Amino acid sequence: QFMPRGDDFESSLLSFEKLDRASPDLWPEQLPGVAEFAASCKNPICNSPPKWMSDLESEDIEMLKELGSLTTANLMEKVKGLQNLAYQLGLEESREMTRGKFLNILERPKK
Repeated sequence: QFMPRGDDFESSLLSFEKLDRASPDLWPEQLPGVAEFAASCKNPICNSPPKWMSDLESEDIEMLKELGSLTTANLMEKVKGLQNLAYQLGLEESREMTRGKFLNILERPKK
């Protein structure tokens, strides 16, 4: 059995078939919107910030930068802290609602 060597072997593996990658049926986008996003990032003319950033204040942008610089472990710690805070706020709200109920604050006035 003949086995090509070196350059002959590599050249025997080459395919000169032209693939039409323009067809969405043959080459569907794996993650919808990624190609559009990538194209928008490559556009040097478009230097304006994304639409979602226009409503952010400077404090919000600083918070995004801070969160973006955290390691995975630090980010998880931050998320756990926020979950604990949300739980504590829920407990406090529950106590206040119960208190309001006992004091008849939430009762509707009778007409």
